[in-house]
Amino acid sequence: MDLGELWAIFGPGFSGVVFGAGWWFWVDAVVCSSVKVPFLHYLPGIFASLAALMFNTDNKEDLDDSPYGYGENEWRSVVLVAIVTMLA
Repeated sequence: MDLGELWAIFGPGFSGVVFGAGWWFWVDAVVCSSVKVPFLHYLPGIFASLAALMFNTDNKEDLDDSPYGYGENEWRSVVLVAIVTMLA
């Protein structure tokens, strides 16, 4: 196995662990801190969570490496990526 195959297998799990650890540290800091954190500071994390959820709704099978333009599935993926980028 080369590095690309290993990254394809373990990369999504690793990124999920990093994302979950970030939320864990944030919530732990808010709970243990004596300073009240306003709700506005929660919004970037909430939007990032929604964006991650939307990215995971797109199927890998819908993506194609065709050099001759976008098909129906590719346009749907491009629109989804644009919406998620606007949210994040």
